[in-house]
Amino acid sequence: MKKSVEDTIKDKILPLLKEHGGGIRIISLEDNILTVKLQGACIECPHMNSTFEDVVKKIIFQEVPEIKEVILESGVSEDLLDMARKILRGDS
Repeated sequence: MKKSVEDTIKDKILPLLKEHGGGIRIISLEDNILTVKLQGACIECPHMNSTFEDVVKKIIFQEVPEIKEVILESGVSEDLLDMARKILRGDS
């Protein structure tokens, strides 16, 4: 199932998001629950939630019916927080 999800994202969802400067990354796939994070221009777009509902979820459910739920991760990544902390502390 993981391969089906990856292929669906790569072949059907990512091209649509890239048209507007966006992207998507799989965070996890456990117990048929997929967690993704939108990237690029999608992060600041006022239509992010409708893109997630009308594009991402719809396509995933159509193409990979085994998926029970698709969750949008919207928090700031720990890597980005670490980078910000280093900058603020003046670390190299």
